[in-house]
Amino acid sequence: MSTHPQAGAPSAETGAAEPADAPAGADARPEAAQDGDGSEPGATPDTDTDDTSADGTSPDGGEADAGKPDAGEPDAGEPDAGEVASERGDTAGSADGAQSPTEAEAELAAQREVRERIERRKAEREAPIDSGAKLSGTAAELLAAVRAVESGERPARTFAEPTEAPRRPAPAAAPAPRPVTASVPAPAPGPAPSTVSAVRTVLTEGGAPESLAPQVSTALGEDAGSVLRADPWQLLQVAGVRPEQADGFARALLGPDCRPDDERRGRAVTVWLLGQAALAGHTALDAPALSTALAQQSVPAADEAVRSAVAEGEVLVFQDALDAAPQADGTPAPVADGTPDEEAQGEEAELPVRVLIGLERFALAEESLADGLSRLVNAPAGQSDGPDETRGGGAGGSAAELIRASATHALVLHTGGEAARAEPAALVAGALAQGQRVVAATHTADGRDRFAKLLTASEPTAPVPAAAVVTVAGLLAGTEGPGRDAEGALAVDLLVVLDAPQLDVESAAMLVESLADGARLVLSGDPALLWSAGPGRVFADLLAARVCPQIASRTPDPGPIGELTSSVAFGELPQVEAPGKEVVIVPVRDAGEAVHRTVQLVADSLPRALGVPPEGTQVITPGHGGAAGTRALNSALKERLNPGPGRFGGFDPGDRIVWSPVPGRSAPGRVVGADAEGLRLECDGVPVLVPREQVERTVRHGWAMTAHQAVGRRWPAAVVVLPGDAAQALSRPWVYTAFGRGEQHLSVVHGVEQALPQAVAEGAPKPRTTRLPVLLRGQAPTTAG
Repeated sequence: MSTHPQAGAPSAETGAAEPADAPAGADARPEAAQDGDGSEPGATPDTDTDDTSADGTSPDGGEADAGKPDAGEPDAGEPDAGEVASERGDTAGSADGAQSPTEAEAELAAQREVRERIERRKAEREAPIDSGAKLSGTAAELLAAVRAVESGERPARTFAEPTEAPRRPAPAAAPAPRPVTASVPAPAPGPAPSTVSAVRTVLTEGGAPESLAPQVSTALGEDAGSVLRADPWQLLQVAGVRPEQADGFARALLGPDCRPDDERRGRAVTVWLLGQAALAGHTALDAPALSTALAQQSVPAADEAVRSAVAEGEVLVFQDALDAAPQADGTPAPVADGTPDEEAQGEEAELPVRVLIGLERFALAEESLADGLSRLVNAPAGQSDGPDETRGGGAGGSAAELIRASATHALVLHTGGEAARAEPAALVAGALAQGQRVVAATHTADGRDRFAKLLTASEPTAPVPAAAVVTVAGLLAGTEGPGRDAEGALAVDLLVVLDAPQLDVESAAMLVESLADGARLVLSGDPALLWSAGPGRVFADLLAARVCPQIASRTPDPGPIGELTSSVAFGELPQVEAPGKEVVIVPVRDAGEAVHRTVQLVADSLPRALGVPPEGTQVITPGHGGAAGTRALNSALKERLNPGPGRFGGFDPGDRIVWSPVPGRSAPGRVVGADAEGLRLECDGVPVLVPREQVERTVRHGWAMTAHQAVGRRWPAAVVVLPGDAAQALSRPWVYTAFGRGEQHLSVVHGVEQALPQAVAEGAPKPRTTRLPVLLRGQAPTTAG
């Protein structure tokens, strides 16, 4: 692939009649919660890139994972000046929602259980290590606020230094629990009608849209009405609401008592900024960066606002050694080996610290994850059951290395591209053949199905148990996998997690906490892909920490697409030979032409030249907004491929959609129909009913999506659209992820000129502020490889 269109470059177009230009009225509904990530949990700009940094800039909101706003266009989920609206809405439904536990409910319950277990363990710990004696200024004041909480005036909610805690014993041999079948999560039931009614009354008095009542009720609980009236800035807990909108709501409710220096406003904006940072991938923010962001939000006393939030237990404060601060590329700074000299020992007490502020939920998850990983790293070395060459059906090369490492270590990391999945498949097949309880978990249902086929191909004579290959979300929720033992641990001897870069700290903590002593964990993934939608960079942090064996695959991805993506991973953008039109460059001059050519490729050229039907092609673009974002592309593709009036919330039967039941998770599918109960979908082969009130914020058209939404899935063909206004959104991980979504064919609708090679050469991912490397450094020894 060259950075400029080459004369005589292969083209998939055949000169078919071209469709009309994209209609002006593109889909402008708020995007699904899947985007950004996450948020993950995550709001980020509509460019599908992280927009929160720890360099003093204001953490801005957008969509998580795939729901990130586009460059040059306000977030579609963001309320207009006179209206407060939610972009990534909650998954709460109406009061008459489904009564039986759903996957979404089960996952939330599992998260609550893990957090309660973590808090119980912390309560068992003896005296916390006294630290911070040498602090001064703001850091000392923050630490004093924490210790004031510990004095008994308020419930203590801070951390001691991590120590080894009692663990549950490995489960005794028992009949395996009954496997559970895979399913797509259903919407959770909503809050009580009385709560919604009370909130609606307060919203009306403050001039906010009544449609926010279910989301406010879910965020603030059964006393949401009184809580919101007492503190109008609690409206910021609803996704998509910004401080200026909460200020207007507060002025309408409080009148002259509404002041910029109100302590309640300072606390609420502090929590909101940390939430926006989490949506951009950070588990905490540097105190100076948070203070700067508060000043940009017109909080007159930023330090006082932080102290107040700490004293109220709404946020937590940490002190980390300065030499653990991340480098420019986001990896932890190296720590010198050996014993420090006498002068260094004498100065050790004078070393400065980095003060970090974070939300409790992510801090708890990150500490729990560090505890669990250290337990695995420090577990006694195991012994192989037989000669290495006989394990896994005689695997060789890096597959044999992976099998040997996992036989003697409780935690192993494996890196490689799509073709490298054959190596964990050999590991799983060998363990199944030995009668071990093995589960392989993937990020998406598509990844699950592809890995199951790979596993079957590697062991054609032995049937693969249905519970052996699952999704991470289904495994945590209990709707997939082998179930749990009497102690609540997963009934597995070996857990292999594919797509490990997509693990956020909460999911990773739940997985590790669910492993009994004696179980082994293998994390496998492609480190060149985009990071998780939710906060954290678990896989990258573990690779940088070097606390366990790391097996790098030597299996390259095949064909021209594999050659291209492998080069992109190393920062190069070469011209590749594609005699079968596997890679095609389609130059365009502007966004309008990009939409026009994309529709022509999907509807005419690829079906005619390569035999790939429209449903086998996925369009990927950097963001949702803009003249060639997902909204504009989906509008044009719907008009061409499935025209209709949008009888139900803009959708018609046969429409391709993306459904995001919870933040950071999406499922592609199709509209089957609609009735009085809601919109009926088929996602990953499972029927889904989305209540009417949830359609607008959880379902969007899916002919075009962002790279964050597409990660973990592959299609026969991919069309990557790079309009000129998306140049700032590009990075090497984004390009690598988008280019790798096509199995047989990749078309690049190229309108960014030199911005593409520049992004590949220089576009490293934005650093994320995390504490995992620091926590691991004190609990796990560093290994050589």
